[in-house]
Amino acid sequence: MERVQKILSNRGFCSRRKAEQLIKEGRVKVNGKTISIGDQATNKSKITVDNDPIDKPRRIYLMFNKPNKCITALTDPELPTVMEYIDIPERVFPVGRLDYNTTGLLLLTNDGDFANRVMHPRNEVKKTYQVKLTSTITDDQLRQAREGIDLRDGTTRPARIKKYDRTFFDIVIHEGKNQIIKRMFKKMGFRVKSLKRVAIGRLTLGKLKPGEFKELTKKEIDRIFVKIVIPKVKR
Repeated sequence: MERVQKILSNRGFCSRRKAEQLIKEGRVKVNGKTISIGDQATNKSKITVDNDPIDKPRRIYLMFNKPNKCITALTDPELPTVMEYIDIPERVFPVGRLDYNTTGLLLLTNDGDFANRVMHPRNEVKKTYQVKLTSTITDDQLRQAREGIDLRDGTTRPARIKKYDRTFFDIVIHEGKNQIIKRMFKKMGFRVKSLKRVAIGRLTLGKLKPGEFKELTKKEIDRIFVKIVIPKVKR
């Protein structure tokens, strides 16, 4: 037995938050009976939303190269969303988010357990970003970023940084706090000119062009969860 909102999420119908909203609105039934938040069901139960049955779909795992100037959302009344690029019959949802002006690797799926595994902090799934600043940064300042920057919601965890030139570098982190990279460097007096996620774990974009997506193989999915060790730094 599982909570119905979790079943809806795992079947890729919607996020858990959206499922809870549908339940509160009285739009979800199990075996013909309208349910409440916290009610449970089995995979054999007949679940309907607005009287339409929710079938168990094939598991879908997509990698998408998010272009600039679109938002990570299912729908939006004003702005273009990542879903406008995903042309498949199955329902999928984004795993986490990238900001409007942040580009690069975004995962989409209809597997709620997979999404939770990628996003949960305890799993420490590393994300690699390419950062371009509007002004030059010194090696000492990059060392400070590696060690951790004090922000209003806590000190950032140690990061791995690979420098290409005085304004351009890779940074590897596993924290998912809102706009954490932009906030880190803003605190240090810098402005991020461009930000692109190029890897999640050991999964990289490869030759995928902006606006393109591909379905992942099992081998590619496994690469997401390969451990990347970031050395501890003494502050």
